[in-house]
Parts: sequence; C-alpha cells; structure tokens
Amino acid sequence: MEKLSPHQNIVIRRYKKGKHEEHGGAWKVAMADFALAMMALFLVLWVINSSNEQEREAISGYFQDPKAFEDGKLVPSKYVIDLGGSPTTSDNIAVSESIDPEKILQADEIESLADAIEQRRMQEMQAKIQAMITASPTLSPFKNQLLLDLTTEGLRLQIVDQTNRPMFDPGSAQLKYYSEDILWELAPMLSGLDHRLQITGHTDSSGIANQRDEDDVNWGLSSLRADSARRALMEAGVPKSQIAQVIGMGDTAPLRPDDPAASVNRRISITMLNKEFDEGVRGRSGGDTGVDVEFVNDGAPEDDPRTPTVNRTGTLLEELQRQRNREDNPYDNPPNADEVFW
Repeated sequence: MEKLSPHQNIVIRRYKKGKHEEHGGAWKVAMADFALAMMALFLVLWVINSSNEQEREAISGYFQDPKAFEDGKLVPSKYVIDLGGSPTTSDNIAVSESIDPEKILQADEIESLADAIEQRRMQEMQAKIQAMITASPTLSPFKNQLLLDLTTEGLRLQIVDQTNRPMFDPGSAQLKYYSEDILWELAPMLSGLDHRLQITGHTDSSGIANQRDEDDVNWGLSSLRADSARRALMEAGVPKSQIAQVIGMGDTAPLRPDDPAASVNRRISITMLNKEFDEGVRGRSGGDTGVDVEFVNDGAPEDDPRTPTVNRTGTLLEELQRQRNREDNPYDNPPNADEVFW
C-alpha cells in the first residue's frame, strides 16, 4: 500500500460562472399587457351581467357605427351606453366635484322648461274646470255662456251675456240672481287654486245718445260690473289676497269685433294669472324705491319759471276751471267749507 507523502499537494479547482444577460424592463411590459387584458375581461363580464338585451344591442351597434339616431336625426353618440354613472370629460375644462356639467341647463332653457310645465298645468286646469261645468247642475244650463281659453295672461273664464239671459240689467251693475249663482258655484274651485285672479268687466258699444267721448259711461259701468263680480266671489269664499286686480275695459275689447253692439260683448272675465304676468302685476307696487316724493310747487316762489301750467293764465286747464265754477256746470260743485271731504 502506497504511503502518502506528508507533503502531498492539494489542488482546488474553482469554476467561474458566466454572467447572465440583462433582461431590462421587457417583463414589465408583458405584465402590464396581461393586467390590462384581465381588466378588460372583467369589465366585459361586468357589462354583460349588469345590462339587458337592449343595452347589449346598443353596445354592439356603437362599435359597428359610433353614431345614433335621436329624435329622428343622426347625431354622434357621446357614450357607448349610459349605465347610470357620471362619466368624466378630459377636455381641459375645470369640472366641479359637486355639479355634473352634463346636467347644467342654460337660463333660457330653464325658463322655457318652466313655461312649458306651467302651460301643461294650465291645460289640465282648463280640462278640470270644463268637466266641473258639465257635471254641475248649477253651471251646466249656462255652459254656452261660459267660455274657457288660454291667453298670454293665463287661463281665462268668460261669462257672457245672451239676449234672453243677461248677467245685468241694461245700464246696471247689479248682478242677476243666476249670475250670482254662477259666481258662487265657481268660488270654491277658484279659492283652491294657487293662482291670483284678474276680474275684468266689458260692455257693448251702446251708450247714451249724443254723449261726448269724455262722458262715456261704459268705462264706469264695466268697472262697477267687474267689482260686483269681485264682491260675489269674495262673499263665496275667495280671499282678498287672491284678487290681483279689478279692471273696467268699457267697449274697447269686444268679443265680436265685427258687431260691437252684440250682446255677447257684455261679459265678465276671470283670469287665473300665470306666474310671469302675476309678477308684472306685483311689480306695479311702489316698493322701497328710495325716491323722495316732491309735490308740485313745494317751497317754490310764486315767480319761479318752473311753476306748472296749472297755475298759469290762458291755459286749457284754466278754462276748464272756469267752467267748473259755473253754477250750471256738468261737474260737481266744489264742496262747501262745512261739508265733510274725504
């Protein structure tokens, strides 16, 4: 047996491993593609699960042709399908977190929409009143004398005269008993509305023979008749706050312009005012204008050239004042000192 030398050399072999090639970021791209594909898959599965057949057909049609018909017109489709969310826009426009820009309407669009809604309500109210007139034992005999129509002021109900069934006696503002019954029957329905009322009186063109235009009694008569209708409505329950205005039109607005003397021109109209016209009526009040009222000649000297013509000689007003002071004048004499003046 061979003996090992105590000085035998020990050889250690070391193997050098070769360096691996650098992979770079290629794996990241592959991972991103895979994640995107999985997200698309889950999105498709979610859409299929949360949509119905009609919505799926809309999606299919969008990808075939991204245009759609709306109201008979071919228009571009903004979104594939509206699933009730709030899609965002990326058109460099600042978007509020609390306001959806898709739901913001222009001022004129809002006003037009409000007018359309009120117009529809007026039409529904017209149908309701017409049905009430037909069903009422008190009103149905006079249905030919009750005219309903929509105007720029609101819903108008006209009560017209007939030859054998007038609302008033000739030249009188006293309501006939059946005319009063009509107004009393209408009052509960009118008082239940949110609209204020405009009551207008009309007459025909007949009047006193050879009277001056300044003495036309139709103005006063139509005003008194409108006020009689106002009184009857309030007696039957219409509150004072609901009466917007009482107007006398005389014979200036005949129902039959081709026959100004016709009996149907004598009428009372009750208009349930729309919002726009009612605001105009309310705007006639003085309000807090901040303007101080200055009376004519208040503190001005007698020789002030700004003295109004009412105090100047040789004017029409001075001539009228002279006629008034005559004892045979057509006007009321000035009150005596001991008369009560209101």
